[in-house]
Amino acid sequence: MINVEHINKSYGSLQVLKDVSLTINQGEVVSIVGASGAGKTTLLQIIGTLDHADSGTVCIDNTDITRLGERELARFRNKKIGFVFQFHNLLPEFTALENVCMPVLIGGGTMADAEAKARPLLDFLNLSDRATHKPSELSGGEQQRVAVARALINEPAVVLADEPSGNLDSAHANELHELFFRLRDHYRQTFVIVTHNRDLAQMSDRQITIKDGGIY
Repeated sequence: MINVEHINKSYGSLQVLKDVSLTINQGEVVSIVGASGAGKTTLLQIIGTLDHADSGTVCIDNTDITRLGERELARFRNKKIGFVFQFHNLLPEFTALENVCMPVLIGGGTMADAEAKARPLLDFLNLSDRATHKPSELSGGEQQRVAVARALINEPAVVLADEPSGNLDSAHANELHELFFRLRDHYRQTFVIVTHNRDLAQMSDRQITIKDGGIY
């Protein structure tokens, strides 16, 4: 599903990633762990097309994303990749339902199409009764589940999560961790998760450790 080969990335004189190669299979839940500043988020952003490597290749679902132009990348990202961030990144002026619908609308779909996809997801995530609430009216755990629904609405091949439980208390964090595995089993997506949470890392099918820009 994901094949990364010989990725290098520097910011000025600082080399953040050094000849990184890895393969992640379809349906795997993989955690990327390591100290702060080791290059975890940089690698995730390169896989997610949010940043560019200086050299090397990244293939997702048989597409070499390093060969795509910016417009093609945006289209690929919208259709094939879902993102979950630590701080949710929900739009405060919109309801939970409207936030979940956004990727469909950005991709050119209608609101009717978006709602038809969003409502089953909200139901699966036990958020149906919160659909008309704005983020400020939701708990932290509910906000993160809305963010997960938004990540899933276009049925992406890959879901990338950057410290998804880092802003949650332990109870909500455990709920979110278990949710990832339920989603994997139900929708067969591949999850790549950057985390400092030991429990989540140990639950994963596989842990990848980054140290000093390399994989160990």
